[in-house]
Amino acid sequence: MNAPAPALAHHDGYPDALVRRILREVKTIGLVGASDNPARPSYIVVKYLLDRGYDVVPINPKLAGRTLLGAACHRSLAEVGRPLDMVEIFRNSTDALGVTQEALRLDPLPKVIWMQLSVRNDEAAALAEAKGVTVIMNRCPKIEYGRLSGEIGWQGINSRILSAKKPALAGRGFQKLTIDRKL
Repeated sequence: MNAPAPALAHHDGYPDALVRRILREVKTIGLVGASDNPARPSYIVVKYLLDRGYDVVPINPKLAGRTLLGAACHRSLAEVGRPLDMVEIFRNSTDALGVTQEALRLDPLPKVIWMQLSVRNDEAAALAEAKGVTVIMNRCPKIEYGRLSGEIGWQGINSRILSAKKPALAGRGFQKLTIDRKL
């Protein structure tokens, strides 16, 4: 049995500028482990990212051929048939290696491999980074987007972002802020 890869110190935290750049530049996200159960975190993240203008491609063999929140579901990353800017892994840490290996067989390569909260696989991260792919582990893009946009602070949660600017309400009567991502 192989010894686990040593922990990558640079994955213990990420500069806000890096996370903000990723969330601004990424347009198409292959979300591996998407669920059609509205109570599951992956469903909530798919809905949130779609509502923020991202092109989310749900990946789940059980949902293949169906739609989730209007997005066509696929069995695997290879079946998507178009470039993905980011692959988000909503699977356990052990499965992250196989998902990363599948993502690294795509042409073109995704720019980012993002592992959800509690998902960390240093071997997968090292493989991706060796190919020039940015890796984020143990973070949620929904939470990071909300934190960096000030949306979480607007809801009464400390986001560490101070602003005297009153945000304008989004069209449907609730607050939706942005990180000024160019669509």
